[in-house]
Amino acid sequence: MYSSKISNLYYLLLLICLSWNMQASASNASTTRKQNIIEGESFVLANTSPSNFLYTSIVKGSVTVRSTYLPTDSGSIIYTEGTDYTIDYKKGTIARTVGSRIPDYAKHPLFEKTDFDQNNFSNYSNNPFFVWVDYATKKRDILNVDKTSTVYLSQFISKLENGSQFTIVSSGNSIAAGAEASSIQLRYQNRWVDYLKALYPKANINLQEASLPGYTSREAITNWEAYVGIKNPDLVLLGWGMNEGNVGGMSPTEYQNNLIKLVQLAKGQNNAEVIIYSCFRPNDNWHYSAHSMNLYTEAAKQAAEIANCAYVNVYDIFEKVFARKDQPSLLSNNINHPNNFGHWLYFQAFKNLQF
Repeated sequence: MYSSKISNLYYLLLLICLSWNMQASASNASTTRKQNIIEGESFVLANTSPSNFLYTSIVKGSVTVRSTYLPTDSGSIIYTEGTDYTIDYKKGTIARTVGSRIPDYAKHPLFEKTDFDQNNFSNYSNNPFFVWVDYATKKRDILNVDKTSTVYLSQFISKLENGSQFTIVSSGNSIAAGAEASSIQLRYQNRWVDYLKALYPKANINLQEASLPGYTSREAITNWEAYVGIKNPDLVLLGWGMNEGNVGGMSPTEYQNNLIKLVQLAKGQNNAEVIIYSCFRPNDNWHYSAHSMNLYTEAAKQAAEIANCAYVNVYDIFEKVFARKDQPSLLSNNINHPNNFGHWLYFQAFKNLQF
């Protein structure tokens, strides 16, 4: 009888422990789901001045700071908190320490220079100064909120679903060509195609490149057949605007008219569908920018409305980021070429297309 009571008490305690463990596991899983995970956010850190994360409320224990975008990249250095950097978890800031192994951006030749002309410097790349950070935040994702209609992409969606071969042709400037992305798979178009393949396992997508680095939508029209038309696209991505908005470039009105013409060319051949997407604001301290990218963004949006095609708003995504982060932390050439994290931001804009 005594043994039976002990046995019953043992099993009761066991059940209580199991219940506690299950509740704790459920609580941990719920907490994890509420966290927003960011991978490879880029920073340039000067002196011991704090630099903002994209988010506040960083989760302690979640931060990894390294010298390469991917942890598997050759020669990657993992930096040590307290020795190489400090973090204010509540405010969401990171700073170098005195004697840190992290490169000091204050030694960059363009550091704090205004109205700079890069031609006066032999090397103005930001690449040697980047650090890349993985972390979790308790704040919700601010980049995937405003979904964009895909009403003009019905053929595309249908072929994604049934597995028919579909050719996407990317037409744009050096950014569209993948300038400064460390690999072709990290370019935003490739990231988006990989994302679509995950959404639609039957998808049979053929991504083709037809960009013209250093040129504008004007040259895109002139060279349409040789670069885009010859590839018989089913979907054309039009990524122009950065060079148009430079000093000596074209007006927003001409840019808008060029985009409308490019859509007409795409639809006139093979009845291709089109996505126009805007670009971000280049370095505010660059001498050769007209510093009016907001006008070119509005022109791109209006062109999509007039030409009845899909539109992706890259500009607003970057503006949300620039509200927290400095521009050099996203610019490989410190002018207008996004780094890997910048290409990821373009990808986030494309993910706002509502499938």
